[in-house]
Amino acid sequence: MSHSITTMPDWGYLTTELVSYLQADAMAVTLAGMHTIEHEYNAQYIARHYQYQLPLGKLQLLELTLYLPYDTESADIEAVRMTAVKSALTWYRSLSSQDGDNTSVGYEAMIFDIQLVGGSSSLNQDDNGDSANNSNSALQRLKHNFGVRYFLEDLVVDMSESMQQLQVFSWDDWYSIAAAVRTPCELWRFLAYHLEQLQQSAVNHIPSFESEDALVERFLRSPDLFAPAIVVDNALIKNEVQDEPNSALVAITLAYKNQSSTAQMYHKHMIQAATIWSQLSMQMIDTYGKKHAANNDDQTAIPLAHWQQQLLDESLFSRHELIRTLYRHPKQSAALQKDGYVVHQHSYESLGRHYVLVFYGHESKGPNSKAAVQPKLAKIAQDVATRLPIIELHHVVVLGIDFITENNENFFDIDLWIQPVDAMTQRERQLTKQMQKLKQQELDKQNTLPASNVEDGKSAKAQKEKLPQVQMSLTIPARKDKQ
Repeated sequence: MSHSITTMPDWGYLTTELVSYLQADAMAVTLAGMHTIEHEYNAQYIARHYQYQLPLGKLQLLELTLYLPYDTESADIEAVRMTAVKSALTWYRSLSSQDGDNTSVGYEAMIFDIQLVGGSSSLNQDDNGDSANNSNSALQRLKHNFGVRYFLEDLVVDMSESMQQLQVFSWDDWYSIAAAVRTPCELWRFLAYHLEQLQQSAVNHIPSFESEDALVERFLRSPDLFAPAIVVDNALIKNEVQDEPNSALVAITLAYKNQSSTAQMYHKHMIQAATIWSQLSMQMIDTYGKKHAANNDDQTAIPLAHWQQQLLDESLFSRHELIRTLYRHPKQSAALQKDGYVVHQHSYESLGRHYVLVFYGHESKGPNSKAAVQPKLAKIAQDVATRLPIIELHHVVVLGIDFITENNENFFDIDLWIQPVDAMTQRERQLTKQMQKLKQQELDKQNTLPASNVEDGKSAKAQKEKLPQVQMSLTIPARKDKQ
Protein backbone atom coordinates (compact mmCIF):
# COMPACT_ATOMS: atom_id res chain seq x y z
CA MET A 1 0.00 0.00 0.00
CA SER A 2 1.30 3.43 -0.90
CA HIS A 3 1.62 5.84 2.02
CA SER A 4 2.25 8.97 -0.01
CA ILE A 5 0.33 12.12 0.81
CA THR A 6 -2.38 13.16 -1.61
CA THR A 7 -3.40 16.65 -2.63
CA MET A 8 -6.89 18.08 -2.93
CA PRO A 9 -8.42 16.85 -6.21
CA ASP A 10 -10.70 18.74 -8.56
CA TRP A 11 -14.10 17.57 -7.32
CA GLY A 12 -16.04 18.93 -10.25
CA TYR A 13 -19.75 19.59 -9.83
CA LEU A 14 -21.03 16.07 -9.19
CA THR A 15 -20.52 16.24 -5.43
CA THR A 16 -22.66 19.39 -5.37
CA GLU A 17 -25.32 17.80 -7.56
CA LEU A 18 -25.61 14.76 -5.30
CA VAL A 19 -27.01 16.97 -2.53
CA SER A 20 -30.24 17.22 -4.55
CA TYR A 21 -30.70 13.44 -4.28
CA LEU A 22 -30.06 13.15 -0.53
CA GLN A 23 -33.07 11.51 1.14
CA ALA A 24 -32.34 12.68 4.70
CA ASP A 25 -29.65 14.29 6.80
CA ALA A 26 -26.47 12.29 7.22
CA MET A 27 -26.67 9.78 10.06
CA ALA A 28 -23.77 9.33 12.48
CA VAL A 29 -22.72 5.67 12.66
CA THR A 30 -21.00 3.70 15.42
CA LEU A 31 -18.87 0.84 14.08
CA ALA A 32 -18.15 -2.17 16.27
CA GLY A 33 -14.46 -2.67 16.98
CA MET A 34 -13.39 0.90 16.25
CA HIS A 35 -13.21 1.83 19.93
CA THR A 36 -10.29 -0.61 20.26
CA ILE A 37 -8.43 1.21 17.49
CA GLU A 38 -9.06 4.55 19.16
CA HIS A 39 -7.64 3.24 22.43
CA GLU A 40 -4.61 1.37 21.07
CA TYR A 41 -3.46 3.88 18.48
CA ASN A 42 -4.57 7.16 20.04
CA ALA A 43 -6.91 7.56 17.04
CA GLN A 44 -10.35 8.93 16.33
CA TYR A 45 -12.89 8.13 13.65
CA ILE A 46 -16.01 9.73 12.21
CA ALA A 47 -18.55 7.67 10.26
CA ARG A 48 -21.55 9.14 8.48
CA HIS A 49 -24.16 7.34 6.42
CA TYR A 50 -25.89 8.97 3.43
CA GLN A 51 -28.81 7.69 1.36
CA TYR A 52 -29.26 9.02 -2.16
CA GLN A 53 -32.16 8.28 -4.49
CA LEU A 54 -30.40 8.62 -7.83
CA PRO A 55 -32.26 8.57 -11.17
CA LEU A 56 -31.71 4.82 -11.60
CA GLY A 57 -31.80 3.57 -8.01
CA LYS A 58 -30.67 3.96 -4.41
CA LEU A 59 -27.08 4.62 -3.36
CA GLN A 60 -26.10 4.05 0.26
CA LEU A 61 -22.80 5.73 1.02
CA LEU A 62 -20.72 5.46 4.18
CA GLU A 63 -18.02 8.07 4.72
CA LEU A 64 -15.44 6.83 7.20
CA THR A 65 -12.64 9.17 8.25
CA LEU A 66 -9.87 7.89 10.53
CA TYR A 67 -7.43 10.24 12.26
CA LEU A 68 -4.07 8.71 13.26
CA PRO A 69 -0.94 10.22 14.81
CA TYR A 70 1.56 11.22 12.17
CA ASP A 71 4.23 8.84 13.47
CA THR A 72 2.04 5.72 13.16
CA GLU A 73 4.04 2.85 11.61
CA SER A 74 3.11 1.55 8.16
CA ALA A 75 2.29 -1.92 9.51
CA ASP A 76 -0.03 -0.38 12.10
CA ILE A 77 -1.73 1.75 9.45
CA GLU A 78 -2.42 -1.38 7.39
CA ALA A 79 -3.76 -3.26 10.41
CA VAL A 80 -6.01 -0.37 11.34
CA ARG A 81 -7.25 -0.07 7.76
CA MET A 82 -8.20 -3.74 7.64
CA THR A 83 -10.02 -3.57 10.97
CA ALA A 84 -11.93 -0.50 9.85
CA VAL A 85 -13.03 -2.10 6.56
CA LYS A 86 -14.14 -5.27 8.35
CA SER A 87 -16.16 -3.17 10.80
CA ALA A 88 -17.83 -1.39 7.89
CA LEU A 89 -18.62 -4.69 6.17
CA THR A 90 -20.23 -6.00 9.35
CA TRP A 91 -22.29 -2.82 9.75
CA TYR A 92 -23.52 -2.97 6.16
CA ARG A 93 -24.55 -6.62 6.50
CA SER A 94 -26.57 -5.69 9.57
CA LEU A 95 -28.13 -2.76 7.72
CA SER A 96 -29.05 -4.96 4.73
CA SER A 97 -30.72 -7.53 6.98
CA GLN A 98 -32.90 -4.77 8.49
CA ASP A 99 -33.86 -3.33 5.11
CA GLY A 100 -37.27 -4.68 4.18
CA ASP A 101 -36.94 -3.57 0.54
CA ASN A 102 -34.13 -5.86 -0.52
CA THR A 103 -35.63 -6.22 -4.00
CA SER A 104 -35.01 -2.60 -4.99
CA VAL A 105 -32.04 -1.80 -7.18
CA GLY A 106 -29.22 -0.20 -5.23
CA TYR A 107 -25.51 0.01 -4.55
CA GLU A 108 -23.55 0.24 -1.33
CA ALA A 109 -20.26 2.09 -1.23
CA MET A 110 -17.79 3.36 1.34
CA ILE A 111 -15.33 6.23 1.12
CA PHE A 112 -12.43 5.53 3.48
CA ASP A 113 -10.28 8.51 4.38
CA ILE A 114 -7.12 8.20 6.51
CA GLN A 115 -5.66 11.43 7.82
CA LEU A 116 -2.38 11.71 9.70
CA VAL A 117 -2.20 14.30 12.43
CA GLY A 118 1.22 15.74 13.24
CA GLY A 119 2.60 17.83 16.06
CA SER A 120 0.21 16.73 18.79
CA SER A 121 -0.53 13.44 20.53
CA SER A 122 -4.13 14.37 21.27
CA LEU A 123 -7.05 14.78 18.91
CA ASN A 124 -10.01 17.02 19.52
CA GLN A 125 -13.30 17.49 17.74
CA ASP A 126 -15.38 20.58 17.27
CA ASP A 127 -19.13 20.79 17.75
CA ASN A 128 -19.74 19.53 14.21
CA GLY A 129 -17.81 16.31 14.81
CA ASP A 130 -14.89 17.36 12.62
CA SER A 131 -11.30 17.19 13.73
CA ALA A 132 -10.16 20.54 15.06
CA ASN A 133 -7.01 22.08 13.64
CA ASN A 134 -4.61 24.26 15.56
CA SER A 135 -1.23 25.79 14.81
CA ASN A 136 0.59 22.65 15.98
CA SER A 137 -1.72 20.04 14.45
CA ALA A 138 -1.73 19.76 10.66
CA LEU A 139 -3.84 17.16 8.84
CA GLN A 140 -2.33 15.24 5.95
CA ARG A 141 -4.47 12.91 3.88
CA LEU A 142 -3.00 9.49 3.12
CA LYS A 143 -3.08 8.23 -0.47
CA HIS A 144 -4.16 4.60 -0.69
CA ASN A 145 -6.46 2.39 -2.74
CA PHE A 146 -8.28 -0.92 -2.84
CA GLY A 147 -8.66 -3.67 -5.40
CA VAL A 148 -9.61 -7.30 -5.93
CA ARG A 149 -6.39 -8.56 -4.39
CA TYR A 150 -7.11 -6.71 -1.16
CA PHE A 151 -10.56 -8.27 -0.79
CA LEU A 152 -9.53 -11.76 -1.88
CA GLU A 153 -6.21 -12.15 -0.09
CA ASP A 154 -6.34 -9.76 2.85
CA LEU A 155 -9.99 -9.66 3.83
CA VAL A 156 -10.86 -13.07 2.31
CA VAL A 157 -14.23 -11.80 1.02
CA ASP A 158 -16.15 -13.92 -1.48
CA MET A 159 -16.55 -11.38 -4.29
CA SER A 160 -18.31 -13.92 -6.49
CA GLU A 161 -21.31 -14.37 -4.22
CA SER A 162 -24.61 -13.14 -5.60
CA MET A 163 -25.50 -10.86 -2.69
CA GLN A 164 -24.92 -7.11 -2.99
CA GLN A 165 -21.31 -6.15 -2.37
CA LEU A 166 -19.90 -3.18 -0.52
CA GLN A 167 -17.64 -1.24 -2.88
CA VAL A 168 -14.80 0.44 -1.01
CA PHE A 169 -12.93 3.47 -2.33
CA SER A 170 -10.26 5.65 -0.86
CA TRP A 171 -11.15 9.31 -0.48
CA ASP A 172 -8.78 10.25 -3.28
CA ASP A 173 -10.11 7.61 -5.69
CA TRP A 174 -13.76 8.44 -5.01
CA TYR A 175 -13.40 12.12 -5.79
CA SER A 176 -11.25 11.39 -8.83
CA ILE A 177 -14.09 9.17 -10.08
CA ALA A 178 -16.67 11.87 -9.31
CA ALA A 179 -14.64 14.45 -11.24
CA ALA A 180 -14.36 12.04 -14.19
CA VAL A 181 -17.95 10.75 -14.56
CA ARG A 182 -19.53 14.19 -13.93
CA THR A 183 -23.20 13.15 -13.71
CA PRO A 184 -25.32 11.09 -11.29
CA CYS A 185 -26.37 8.84 -14.19
CA GLU A 186 -22.78 8.03 -15.13
CA LEU A 187 -21.82 7.56 -11.46
CA TRP A 188 -24.55 4.95 -11.12
CA ARG A 189 -23.48 3.12 -14.26
CA PHE A 190 -19.85 3.21 -13.20
CA LEU A 191 -20.72 1.59 -9.87
CA ALA A 192 -22.44 -1.20 -11.82
CA TYR A 193 -19.41 -1.51 -14.09
CA HIS A 194 -16.99 -1.39 -11.15
CA LEU A 195 -18.80 -4.14 -9.27
CA GLU A 196 -18.97 -6.28 -12.41
CA GLN A 197 -15.21 -5.92 -12.91
CA LEU A 198 -14.53 -6.87 -9.29
CA GLN A 199 -16.70 -9.95 -9.47
CA GLN A 200 -15.41 -11.00 -12.87
CA SER A 201 -11.80 -10.81 -11.68
CA ALA A 202 -12.70 -12.87 -8.63
CA VAL A 203 -14.53 -15.55 -10.64
CA ASN A 204 -11.62 -15.81 -13.07
CA HIS A 205 -9.18 -16.07 -10.12
CA ILE A 206 -7.20 -13.10 -11.34
CA PRO A 207 -6.55 -11.05 -8.19
CA SER A 208 -5.19 -8.13 -10.13
CA PHE A 209 -7.00 -4.87 -10.53
CA GLU A 210 -6.04 -1.82 -12.54
CA SER A 211 -6.17 1.54 -10.81
CA GLU A 212 -9.51 3.24 -10.33
CA ASP A 213 -8.35 6.02 -12.66
CA ALA A 214 -7.61 3.49 -15.42
CA LEU A 215 -10.92 1.69 -14.84
CA VAL A 216 -13.05 4.83 -15.00
CA GLU A 217 -11.13 5.92 -18.10
CA ARG A 218 -11.95 2.60 -19.79
CA PHE A 219 -15.58 2.96 -18.73
CA LEU A 220 -15.86 6.45 -20.21
CA ARG A 221 -14.20 5.43 -23.50
CA SER A 222 -16.58 2.56 -24.17
CA PRO A 223 -19.35 2.91 -26.81
CA ASP A 224 -21.62 1.22 -24.23
CA LEU A 225 -21.77 4.65 -22.60
CA PHE A 226 -24.29 5.64 -25.27
CA ALA A 227 -26.52 2.56 -25.08
CA PRO A 228 -29.23 4.32 -22.99
CA ALA A 229 -29.30 7.27 -25.41
CA ILE A 230 -29.69 4.90 -28.37
CA VAL A 231 -32.66 3.24 -26.64
CA VAL A 232 -34.33 6.63 -26.18
CA ASP A 233 -33.48 7.68 -29.74
CA ASN A 234 -35.12 4.55 -31.15
CA ALA A 235 -38.19 5.10 -28.96
CA LEU A 236 -38.54 8.68 -30.23
CA ILE A 237 -38.59 7.38 -33.79
CA LYS A 238 -41.08 4.67 -32.91
CA ASN A 239 -43.37 7.27 -31.34
CA GLU A 240 -42.99 9.46 -34.46
CA VAL A 241 -41.53 12.32 -32.46
CA GLN A 242 -38.56 12.35 -34.85
CA ASP A 243 -38.08 10.82 -38.28
CA GLU A 244 -34.50 9.53 -38.15
CA PRO A 245 -31.68 8.76 -35.71
CA ASN A 246 -29.86 11.66 -34.10
CA SER A 247 -26.87 12.25 -36.37
CA ALA A 248 -24.67 13.42 -33.50
CA LEU A 249 -25.41 10.25 -31.53
CA VAL A 250 -24.57 8.10 -34.55
CA ALA A 251 -21.30 9.96 -35.17
CA ILE A 252 -20.14 9.85 -31.55
CA THR A 253 -21.01 6.16 -31.12
CA LEU A 254 -19.11 5.22 -34.27
CA ALA A 255 -16.10 7.28 -33.20
CA TYR A 256 -16.00 5.45 -29.86
CA LYS A 257 -16.44 2.04 -31.49
CA ASN A 258 -13.63 2.72 -33.94
CA GLN A 259 -11.51 4.48 -31.30
CA SER A 260 -10.91 7.25 -33.82
CA SER A 261 -9.10 10.48 -33.07
CA THR A 262 -12.40 12.37 -32.99
CA ALA A 263 -13.57 10.33 -29.99
CA GLN A 264 -11.25 12.32 -27.73
CA MET A 265 -12.69 15.57 -29.08
CA TYR A 266 -16.26 14.36 -28.46
CA HIS A 267 -15.35 13.32 -24.92
CA LYS A 268 -13.87 16.74 -24.21
CA HIS A 269 -16.99 18.43 -25.55
CA MET A 270 -19.28 16.26 -23.40
CA ILE A 271 -17.24 16.99 -20.27
CA GLN A 272 -17.42 20.72 -20.97
CA ALA A 273 -21.15 20.51 -21.67
CA ALA A 274 -21.78 18.56 -18.45
CA THR A 275 -20.08 21.29 -16.41
CA ILE A 276 -21.89 24.14 -18.16
CA TRP A 277 -25.26 22.40 -17.79
CA SER A 278 -24.60 21.86 -14.10
CA GLN A 279 -23.79 25.55 -13.61
CA LEU A 280 -26.87 26.64 -15.55
CA SER A 281 -29.11 24.20 -13.67
CA MET A 282 -27.99 25.51 -10.29
CA GLN A 283 -28.57 29.09 -11.40
CA MET A 284 -31.94 28.37 -13.01
CA ILE A 285 -33.29 26.57 -9.95
CA ASP A 286 -32.05 29.31 -7.63
CA THR A 287 -33.80 31.99 -9.72
CA TYR A 288 -36.85 29.80 -10.22
CA GLY A 289 -37.22 29.17 -6.49
CA LYS A 290 -36.91 32.82 -5.52
CA LYS A 291 -39.36 33.97 -8.20
CA HIS A 292 -42.10 31.47 -7.47
CA ALA A 293 -41.69 31.73 -3.72
CA ALA A 294 -42.24 35.48 -4.03
CA ASN A 295 -45.36 34.83 -6.10
CA ASN A 296 -46.61 32.08 -3.75
CA ASP A 297 -46.71 29.76 -6.74
CA ASP A 298 -48.20 26.31 -6.22
CA GLN A 299 -45.21 24.60 -7.80
CA THR A 300 -43.04 25.57 -4.83
CA ALA A 301 -45.12 23.14 -2.74
CA ILE A 302 -42.92 20.50 -4.36
CA PRO A 303 -39.35 20.59 -2.99
CA LEU A 304 -36.98 22.47 -5.25
CA ALA A 305 -34.66 19.47 -5.11
CA HIS A 306 -37.25 17.58 -7.18
CA TRP A 307 -37.23 20.25 -9.88
CA GLN A 308 -33.45 20.39 -9.79
CA GLN A 309 -33.34 16.63 -10.34
CA GLN A 310 -35.35 17.05 -13.54
CA LEU A 311 -32.46 19.11 -14.90
CA LEU A 312 -29.63 17.11 -13.39
CA ASP A 313 -31.03 13.67 -14.34
CA GLU A 314 -29.24 13.99 -17.66
CA SER A 315 -26.33 11.92 -18.93
CA LEU A 316 -23.16 13.21 -20.56
CA PHE A 317 -24.63 12.88 -24.03
CA SER A 318 -27.98 14.39 -23.07
CA ARG A 319 -26.26 17.43 -21.58
CA HIS A 320 -24.08 17.65 -24.67
CA GLU A 321 -27.16 17.95 -26.89
CA LEU A 322 -28.80 20.59 -24.70
CA ILE A 323 -25.69 22.76 -24.53
CA ARG A 324 -25.03 22.26 -28.25
CA THR A 325 -28.52 23.64 -28.92
CA LEU A 326 -27.79 26.72 -26.82
CA TYR A 327 -24.45 27.41 -28.44
CA ARG A 328 -25.85 26.95 -31.93
CA HIS A 329 -27.86 30.16 -31.49
CA PRO A 330 -25.17 32.65 -32.66
CA LYS A 331 -24.89 30.66 -35.90
CA GLN A 332 -28.60 31.04 -36.71
CA SER A 333 -29.67 33.50 -39.36
CA ALA A 334 -30.08 37.14 -38.44
CA ALA A 335 -33.79 36.89 -39.24
CA LEU A 336 -34.33 34.02 -36.79
CA GLN A 337 -32.38 35.78 -34.05
CA LYS A 338 -34.41 38.92 -34.63
CA ASP A 339 -37.82 37.22 -34.72
CA GLY A 340 -37.15 34.48 -32.17
CA TYR A 341 -37.72 30.77 -32.63
CA VAL A 342 -38.49 27.53 -30.81
CA VAL A 343 -36.37 24.40 -30.44
CA HIS A 344 -37.75 21.05 -29.36
CA GLN A 345 -35.04 19.01 -27.66
CA HIS A 346 -35.29 15.60 -26.04
CA SER A 347 -33.76 14.13 -22.95
CA TYR A 348 -31.58 11.23 -24.04
CA GLU A 349 -31.66 9.82 -20.53
CA SER A 350 -35.43 9.66 -19.97
CA LEU A 351 -37.94 9.22 -22.79
CA GLY A 352 -40.55 11.01 -20.69
CA ARG A 353 -38.68 14.29 -20.26
CA HIS A 354 -38.81 16.84 -23.07
CA TYR A 355 -37.44 20.35 -23.45
CA VAL A 356 -38.76 23.36 -25.27
CA LEU A 357 -36.15 26.06 -25.76
CA VAL A 358 -37.75 29.39 -26.64
CA PHE A 359 -35.16 31.83 -27.95
CA TYR A 360 -36.59 35.29 -27.42
CA GLY A 361 -36.70 37.67 -30.38
CA HIS A 362 -34.55 40.79 -30.22
CA GLU A 363 -37.34 43.24 -30.99
CA SER A 364 -38.57 44.54 -27.65
CA LYS A 365 -42.18 44.83 -28.85
CA GLY A 366 -42.21 41.81 -31.15
CA PRO A 367 -44.61 38.88 -30.68
CA ASN A 368 -41.71 36.63 -29.60
CA SER A 369 -39.93 39.13 -27.38
CA LYS A 370 -39.08 38.27 -23.80
CA ALA A 371 -41.80 40.60 -22.50
CA ALA A 372 -44.42 38.90 -24.68
CA VAL A 373 -43.42 35.27 -24.19
CA GLN A 374 -42.13 35.09 -20.62
CA PRO A 375 -45.64 35.17 -19.04
CA LYS A 376 -46.72 32.31 -21.35
CA LEU A 377 -44.08 29.73 -20.43
CA ALA A 378 -46.51 27.69 -18.33
CA LYS A 379 -49.08 27.65 -21.16
CA ILE A 380 -46.41 26.63 -23.67
CA ALA A 381 -45.45 23.71 -21.43
CA GLN A 382 -49.06 22.57 -21.14
CA ASP A 383 -49.66 22.89 -24.88
CA VAL A 384 -46.55 20.90 -25.71
CA ALA A 385 -47.65 18.19 -23.28
CA THR A 386 -50.88 17.74 -25.24
CA ARG A 387 -48.97 17.54 -28.52
CA LEU A 388 -46.52 14.83 -27.47
CA PRO A 389 -48.37 11.50 -27.67
CA ILE A 390 -45.84 9.57 -25.59
CA ILE A 391 -47.20 7.30 -22.90
CA GLU A 392 -44.07 7.73 -20.80
CA LEU A 393 -44.16 11.56 -20.84
CA HIS A 394 -43.73 12.86 -17.28
CA HIS A 395 -42.20 16.37 -17.49
CA VAL A 396 -41.95 19.17 -20.01
CA VAL A 397 -39.19 21.68 -19.29
CA VAL A 398 -39.51 25.09 -20.95
CA LEU A 399 -36.51 27.40 -21.11
CA GLY A 400 -37.02 31.02 -22.14
CA ILE A 401 -33.60 32.12 -23.40
CA ASP A 402 -32.38 35.67 -23.74
CA PHE A 403 -29.03 35.69 -25.53
CA ILE A 404 -27.07 38.75 -24.40
CA THR A 405 -23.81 40.14 -25.81
CA GLU A 406 -21.86 42.63 -23.71
CA ASN A 407 -18.28 43.77 -24.26
CA ASN A 408 -17.72 41.00 -26.81
CA GLU A 409 -18.85 38.38 -24.28
CA ASN A 410 -21.98 36.25 -24.59
CA PHE A 411 -24.37 35.41 -21.75
CA PHE A 412 -27.56 33.38 -21.36
CA ASP A 413 -30.36 34.76 -19.23
CA ILE A 414 -32.73 31.78 -18.87
CA ASP A 415 -36.29 31.66 -17.54
CA LEU A 416 -37.49 28.25 -16.38
CA TRP A 417 -40.83 26.47 -16.16
CA ILE A 418 -41.17 22.76 -15.35
CA GLN A 419 -44.52 21.12 -16.08
CA PRO A 420 -45.31 17.69 -14.59
CA VAL A 421 -47.50 15.56 -16.87
CA ASP A 422 -49.73 12.61 -16.04
CA ALA A 423 -49.09 9.51 -18.12
CA MET A 424 -51.30 8.93 -21.15
CA THR A 425 -53.27 5.79 -21.75
CA GLN A 426 -52.89 3.99 -25.06
CA ARG A 427 -56.37 5.20 -26.09
CA GLU A 428 -55.51 8.83 -25.28
CA ARG A 429 -52.33 8.51 -27.25
CA GLN A 430 -54.14 7.23 -30.34
CA LEU A 431 -56.79 9.95 -30.18
CA THR A 432 -54.17 12.65 -29.74
CA LYS A 433 -52.23 11.44 -32.76
CA GLN A 434 -55.39 11.41 -34.88
CA MET A 435 -56.27 14.95 -33.82
CA GLN A 436 -52.74 16.12 -34.53
CA LYS A 437 -52.90 14.77 -38.07
CA LEU A 438 -56.26 16.42 -38.73
CA LYS A 439 -55.04 19.73 -37.40
CA GLN A 440 -51.83 19.49 -39.40
CA GLN A 441 -53.80 18.89 -42.59
CA GLU A 442 -55.74 22.09 -41.90
CA LEU A 443 -52.51 24.00 -41.24
CA ASP A 444 -50.92 22.69 -44.42
CA LYS A 445 -53.89 23.89 -46.44
CA GLN A 446 -53.90 27.30 -44.82
CA ASN A 447 -50.10 27.55 -44.84
CA THR A 448 -50.22 29.36 -41.52
CA LEU A 449 -47.22 27.74 -39.84
CA PRO A 450 -43.94 28.94 -41.44
CA ALA A 451 -41.22 26.39 -40.77
CA SER A 452 -38.59 29.16 -40.62
CA ASN A 453 -39.80 30.11 -37.16
CA VAL A 454 -39.16 26.68 -35.69
CA GLU A 455 -35.74 25.04 -35.45
CA ASP A 456 -34.74 21.78 -33.86
CA GLY A 457 -32.38 20.11 -36.28
CA LYS A 458 -34.97 17.45 -37.13
CA SER A 459 -37.15 17.11 -40.23
CA ALA A 460 -39.66 19.79 -41.21
CA LYS A 461 -42.43 17.28 -40.58
CA ALA A 462 -41.36 16.81 -36.98
CA GLN A 463 -40.98 20.56 -36.51
CA LYS A 464 -44.47 21.42 -37.72
CA GLU A 465 -46.31 18.57 -36.09
CA LYS A 466 -44.75 18.65 -32.67
CA LEU A 467 -43.98 22.28 -31.86
CA PRO A 468 -46.40 25.06 -31.01
CA GLN A 469 -45.73 28.51 -32.39
CA VAL A 470 -45.20 30.83 -29.46
CA GLN A 471 -47.44 33.49 -30.95
CA MET A 472 -50.18 31.04 -31.92
CA SER A 473 -53.27 30.28 -29.91
CA LEU A 474 -53.30 26.50 -29.71
CA THR A 475 -56.78 25.08 -30.07
CA ILE A 476 -56.08 21.40 -30.71
CA PRO A 477 -58.48 19.45 -28.47
CA ALA A 478 -56.69 16.88 -26.38
CA ARG A 479 -56.66 15.33 -22.98
CA LYS A 480 -56.41 17.55 -19.93
CA ASP A 481 -53.82 16.74 -17.29
CA LYS A 482 -55.23 15.67 -13.97
CA GLN A 483 -54.80 18.12 -11.17
